[in-house]
Amino acid sequence: MTDLPLTITPLRQADLPAVEKLDDRAFGPGRYARTAYRLREGVEPDFALSSVARVGTLLVGANRMTEISIGGRRAMLLGPLTVDPPFRGRGVARRLMEHSLETARAAGHDLVLLVGDEPYYGRIGFKRAPAGRLRMPGPVDPARLLYRELVDGAFEGVSGAVTRRA
Repeated sequence: MTDLPLTITPLRQADLPAVEKLDDRAFGPGRYARTAYRLREGVEPDFALSSVARVGTLLVGANRMTEISIGGRRAMLLGPLTVDPPFRGRGVARRLMEHSLETARAAGHDLVLLVGDEPYYGRIGFKRAPAGRLRMPGPVDPARLLYRELVDGAFEGVSGAVTRRA
């Protein structure tokens, strides 16, 4: 856990420019070519489920949640999850994810998808999606396509194309 005096709050429209700069520092401009970004393109995050982390007034991390569809079924896409490099390894990302996941569960969502490293996200309960069951709108390493049920059984029978939710 973090020893930082960390404050987690919902993402606000006014936070977006600072979050974009944080993403640029952490991931660089190549992030726009990634398939997960295609799902978020032109779609605002769910501000109630997305969050930012601050130490005092300094924004040190952010996590966005965006509504998607999997084979016509509603789900949430987690990410990008970003922590300013000097603050990594101090529990910021975990606190952001836990906050977003609990907020999503409380709001009635039951399934979350992300593209990431299973050893890292598995500690938060994410599992690898069975190969061939989900179709992303671009190339994705199948080993990095992960899901988390917020309600037991939520992933049962879910398959098909992963698309933006209109």
